[in-house]
Amino acid sequence: MTAFNAALAVLAADPNLGVGATYRAAGTGAGIPLRVLRSSPDRVADGFGTSILQATDILTVPLAALPAIESGDSFTLGADLLTVDSAERDAAGVAWRVLCRR
Repeated sequence: MTAFNAALAVLAADPNLGVGATYRAAGTGAGIPLRVLRSSPDRVADGFGTSILQATDILTVPLAALPAIESGDSFTLGADLLTVDSAERDAAGVAWRVLCRR
């Protein structure tokens, strides 16, 4: 385990930063419980010449917990069901940056 893996594990385990989630691959019923870091920044998008404020959800998921994440997979965080739009690995290769829609 590298220092980056260990640091991510500590951050995800922290009750002030990490949240419990259940991951489900598209088309499967079995869920995998894990801890993730959740960020919900607002994004300004353009729609027909009008600025639209759009809520987004970005999850940081340890690569060790999930070796693969595909578009259409889902995460359940409490009452929220988030569907994966895209997932990319971070520069250090220890986590996924997952862009989701509600």
